[in-house]
Amino acid sequence: MPVLQNIKNVIVGLTEEGQRDEASDALGYALSLSVAAGAHLTVQAASRRLVMNSALAGGFGRAIVAGENRRTESLSQTVAEKVRGDAASVGVGCTVESPQLTHQNILAAFAAKARLHDLTILDAEERNIDLDREMIEVTLFRSGRPVIVVPAGHNAFAGRRIVIAWDGGAHAARAVNDALPFLRAAEAVEIVSVIGEKDLPRSIAGAELAPHLARHGIAVTVNDLPRRPNGDVAAILRTQVGLYRADMMVMGAYRHGPVRQWIFGGLTQALMTSFPVPLFLAH
Repeated sequence: MPVLQNIKNVIVGLTEEGQRDEASDALGYALSLSVAAGAHLTVQAASRRLVMNSALAGGFGRAIVAGENRRTESLSQTVAEKVRGDAASVGVGCTVESPQLTHQNILAAFAAKARLHDLTILDAEERNIDLDREMIEVTLFRSGRPVIVVPAGHNAFAGRRIVIAWDGGAHAARAVNDALPFLRAAEAVEIVSVIGEKDLPRSIAGAELAPHLARHGIAVTVNDLPRRPNGDVAAILRTQVGLYRADMMVMGAYRHGPVRQWIFGGLTQALMTSFPVPLFLAH
């Protein structure tokens, strides 16, 4: 396992909505990453508090809502106790909170707390409209900190081989800088640019980024991949990650859409819904 430096505070967000029993791969990933980094782990295991309009609700309705809130609160507290035990078993210092908050307050509280940590780790969520997906978006765009999004099946940290998805833009540059502790610890790093995806000649090519990383002691190679007409850039990156046997991909995240509803840009969205390895994202 690579030794990580300068990662001292890691946070994970778990949400209990009472809909299904859903295991968190992000938690196992964060625990093993915290071991590798010697980091303190903070976990917000929040339950969503249901609120009923008292003017419209009768006594029976209020009783149902109160009962459901008690149930989800109990589930989140059970999760919190398990987290404490799992952290103690691997020798990780851990702070666990299990607040019961409304939908929007869960998001706001977590984004604020993420600002006080080096790194946020969250489970991937394939559905576009979901509290867990909103947590990824809000944390990325409001915390000022990088986020690792962990797909199902990756419950242990690995970072020996890393791919950088490089388009020469500011968001990609921010992601590379934030990911330096991981890039320095990796055995091999590949800068991948999909030619034709953006106007790379007007930006900074991967070959120009390579010397910067090499001066940081990073073993780096450059791979420019052509984009076929009507080609799917996300599919090209997925394929390359598999061919490179990468453990992680680093990329910049961007957004578009209405001011009050964060919507990922097309490529980020496509990768979020289906990707074979954890994504290190920064904005």
